[in-house]
Amino acid sequence: MQNPVDADRCAVRIERLNEECYCISLDREALRREFSRACPTCGVDALIEGGPLFSPLPVFVARPHLEEMRAVIAAVETVVASPHYREAALAWAPAIARHDPNSPGVFFGYDFHLGPSGPKLIEINTNAGGAMLNAVLARAQRACCEAVVGLSAGAVDPEELEAEFFSMFVSEWRRCRGEAPLATVAIVDDAPQLQFLAAEFELFARMFERKGLTAFVADARELQYRDGALWRGESRIDLVYNRLTDFDFSEPAHEALARAYLDGAAVITPHPRAHAFYADKRNLTLLSDPATLRGWGVAETAVAALERAVPRAVRVCAEDAEALWSRRKELFFKPASGFGSRAAYRGDKLTRRVWKEILAGNYVAQQYVAPSLRHLAPMSDSPLKLDVRCYVYEGRIQLVAARLYQGQTTNFRTPNGGFATVFSDAVLRA
Repeated sequence: MQNPVDADRCAVRIERLNEECYCISLDREALRREFSRACPTCGVDALIEGGPLFSPLPVFVARPHLEEMRAVIAAVETVVASPHYREAALAWAPAIARHDPNSPGVFFGYDFHLGPSGPKLIEINTNAGGAMLNAVLARAQRACCEAVVGLSAGAVDPEELEAEFFSMFVSEWRRCRGEAPLATVAIVDDAPQLQFLAAEFELFARMFERKGLTAFVADARELQYRDGALWRGESRIDLVYNRLTDFDFSEPAHEALARAYLDGAAVITPHPRAHAFYADKRNLTLLSDPATLRGWGVAETAVAALERAVPRAVRVCAEDAEALWSRRKELFFKPASGFGSRAAYRGDKLTRRVWKEILAGNYVAQQYVAPSLRHLAPMSDSPLKLDVRCYVYEGRIQLVAARLYQGQTTNFRTPNGGFATVFSDAVLRA
C-alpha cells in the first residue's frame, strides 16, 4: 500500500500541472473525425467552432483525490439506502417521488471542487448533461508534453464508453421490464433543438440506432398518453431518456410523461424519485450533518467520508435571516430544485433585493468552497476556475470530466473554457 505521505506528494505533483502545464492536449482534427463518425448529421463545424464548449486544455487530478471522490459517492449511496434518510427526503419532495419505478436512473453527476484539504462535494445532479460530449472529447486527446505521457483520460477507456452507456440504459430497462424486448427510445426535452446541448441528444439517438433500436429526439409537448402507452405520433415509446428540468413533471406540458411514469407505461430515466433522493439541494443539509447521520445508524466510514467532503449546508428560513446575512460572505445560496447554477448566488455578491428573493424562495445556504484554478500561461493573472464532475451509475464512476470557466458559476461563455478532459495517474474501474 502506498504511504499516505507519498500519496500526498504525488497528488501535489500531479495537480501542480494545473498551474505549470500550458500545453494543448485537444487535437481538433481528431475531434472533428470523432464527431463525424459518431453523428454525421450533428453539424460538426458549428458544434466545435460555435463557442467555448470544449476547452483545449486538460485538467489534472491525482489518484488520491479521485479515490476520495469514489469514497464520497459510495458514502452517499450508503446514506440514501437508509430508511431514515428516505423518509426525510420524501417529506419535502413532491408526491410523485413516492412512486418507485424500480430503477436507479441514469447519469448522476457528482460535482466537486478541489479544495486544499481534498475534494469537496458541491452538489449532485440527476440529469447531468455532457457525458456523451465528454466521451467524444476524451477520444480526441493527445499527450502534448512529457508530463502527460502515462496519464489516463477518464475513468473508463474512452473506446469503451459507448458500450458502457448503452448497457446502463439496458439495465434500466431490464430492472423494469425483465426480458421484454426494448425497441424504441425517445430522448426528451422541451424544445430540444434550442437547447445548448442539443448535439448531445443527437449523439445519443445515433448510439441507440447503432445498437439496433429505433431512436429519436422529441419535444415533451409532442408526447401523448393513450391506450395505456406513451406515444409520439404513431410511434409507441418504450423508454424515455429524460433531459427535462421539470423534475417532478408538474408542468401542464408534461402531463403525458407524468401519467406514463405513474402507470408504468414507459420506462423513464432519470425520474422524479431519483431527483428527490439525490439532487434536491435540501438533501445537502442531511448529507453534511454528521450528528444526524450517526443518529440514523449510518456506518461510521460513510459518515467520516461525508464529514470530510460535504460543506455544511442549512435551509434558509426567516428565523435565521439575520444570522445568515451576517455570514453571507462565507456562504453560497442555491434553490432547492436548482440546476445549471441558475438562481444560485455567492454570498459576497448578494444585494438586498436578491436577499429578499432568497428569503421568499426555497433555498439552502452552503459553506462556500472556492474552486481550484487552471492556469493558461506562466504568471497568468486570469486563470480559469474549475470543477470536476463524476458521471455515475449505481454508485460506479463511468467518466470523470471537468468544466473550466470564469465568473461566479460554471458557464460556457469563457474563452478557452468549457468541458475539459481530466488526466490522472489512475483508472477507476471499481
